[in-house]
Amino acid sequence: MITIKPGSLTLDELRLAYFEVEGAELDPAAETAIAAGAAAVERIANKGDAAYGINTGFGRLANTRIARDQLELLQRNLVLSHAVGIGEPLPVPVVRLMMLLKVASLARGYSGITPTVVDALLALLNRGAIPVIPSKGSVGASGDLAPLAHMAAVLLDVGEVWIDGRRCPAREGLALAGLEPMALRAKEGLALLNGTQCSTAIALAGLFKVERLFGAAVVSGSMSVDAAAGSLVPFDARIHDLRGHQGQIDTARTYLQLLTGSQIALSHQDCEKVQDPYSLRCQPQVMGACLDVIRTAGATLLTEANSVSDNPLVFADTTEVLSGGNFHAEPVAFAADMLSIAASEIGALAERRIALLIDSSLSGLPPFLVKDGGVNSGFMIAHVTAASLASENKTLAHPASVDSLPTSANQEDHVSMATFAARKLGDIAANVAGIIAIELLAAAQGIDLRAPYATSPGLAPVMELIRAHVPHYDIDHYLAADIERAKELVEAGSVSAFSPLAVFPKGTAA
Repeated sequence: MITIKPGSLTLDELRLAYFEVEGAELDPAAETAIAAGAAAVERIANKGDAAYGINTGFGRLANTRIARDQLELLQRNLVLSHAVGIGEPLPVPVVRLMMLLKVASLARGYSGITPTVVDALLALLNRGAIPVIPSKGSVGASGDLAPLAHMAAVLLDVGEVWIDGRRCPAREGLALAGLEPMALRAKEGLALLNGTQCSTAIALAGLFKVERLFGAAVVSGSMSVDAAAGSLVPFDARIHDLRGHQGQIDTARTYLQLLTGSQIALSHQDCEKVQDPYSLRCQPQVMGACLDVIRTAGATLLTEANSVSDNPLVFADTTEVLSGGNFHAEPVAFAADMLSIAASEIGALAERRIALLIDSSLSGLPPFLVKDGGVNSGFMIAHVTAASLASENKTLAHPASVDSLPTSANQEDHVSMATFAARKLGDIAANVAGIIAIELLAAAQGIDLRAPYATSPGLAPVMELIRAHVPHYDIDHYLAADIERAKELVEAGSVSAFSPLAVFPKGTAA
C-alpha cells in the first residue's frame, strides 16, 4: 500500500505503483485542503458570479452561463461528451498509476472537488476495478481529456472496468468498490478531466522501462567487450574526468567494475590492437549521454507527477478562481521525446555491437558465432532482426512534440501531443528490449567461445542467469524462443539488477 502525500511522491513510490503495488491510501493530512477547496466552489456557485467550469460552458462556450439547477447536468454531459477515445485499452498498470496521479493532484486542494470523489477513485483502485481506457484520442492540450473522461465515466456508471482480467460493465466495478453511481457537483467533472495524468502515467511507465533497458545494455555491452577481446583502457576514469559529464563518468566506472578481473581481458593485454571500434570504445560517451537524458526526463516527470494541472484553479483562502494553462503537457511531451531518443540510441549502439561480434574480422570469433559455419547460420539472421528493430526506432524516435494541430474551434490552438509521445516510447522500449536480448545471447556465445579463459567476476553471474534459461548455441535451432526468453529477463529487470550503477541515486531530485 502506497501512502499518497500530495506534492511529495517519489520516483521509488511511483515505480512500485507501476510494477508491484496495486493499492494506495491518501495521507489524512490532505483532507483539510480538499474540503477547503470544495467549500470555496460551493460559495462561488451560491454567489452566482460567472466562474469558468463552475457555472459556464467549456472551451469556446465559456461565455455561456449555466443555470444553478443545471450544474450537475453540466458536469455529467461534460464527462460523457469527452469520453471519445478509440484504440486498444491502456495497460492496467498504466491506468492504476494514472488514477493514483489524479488522486494526488486533486488532493492538493486546488481543484475544488469533494472528498467523496477522491475516496471513490481510491475505492476503485484498491478493489481492483480499473477503468477500461482507450489508448488514443488525446492531444495533451486541455489535459488528457478523452482518457480521463473514460476514467470519470465509470463513476457515473458508464463504460467498462477491468476486474481480474475481465472486461465488465462499470456497474460491476462500482458494486465491487461499494459505490453507487455519482452525481458530480459543480466543477467536479472538469477537475476529473483536466490534467496531464494519462500522458504522465504512460511516460513514467516508459521511463521505468528505459531505466531497466539502460542497466541491461550496460551489462550486455560489457559482455560484448569481453567477448570481442576489447580493451579496458577506454574506461579509465582519467579520460572521463577530463570531459566532466556526470553520466559519462558514472557509466565508465560501471563498465570498469563489471569487466575488472576478466581472464579474457588479461589474455590479450599485450596484443597489437591499438583501438577498438566505437561501439565498444565509446560506450561511456554514448551511454553516459543517454544516462544524463534519462535523469533529466525523470526529474521532469516527477515534478509533473506532483503538480496541479487542473484548470481553473481554486484558491480557497481568497475564493479566487484563476484560469491558466497548467493542463498543457509540453513538459511531458519533451520528456517522453527525450527518452525516446535516448532509448533509440541505446538500441542502435547495441545493434552495432551485435554486428561486430558476428563479424570474425572484427571480433576474432567464428563467423556468426557458431562452429561448423555453412551448415549452421548461427546468429546471422538474429542480427537482421536487431537491425530491423533499430531501424524502426529511428522513425519512432521522431519527436511528437514538434507537431501541433489546433482543436476546439481554435481555442486550443497549440497542443503538445504528449500522450502520443509517451505511447510510442513504449513501442521503442519493446524494440530495444529485443535488441538487448539478442546482444546478450550473442555476447554470451562469444564468451563461451573464449574458453578456457573465463569472464570477470562481475559478469559471471550474468552468464549463469542466461545459461539457466538459454543453452549454448551448438547447432541451428528455433532461435526465436531463445530470444523471447532473454527478452523477458531484460524487461523483468533481471539483467539490469547486475549493473552496480543506480540510474536515479538515492537523494537526487528524481
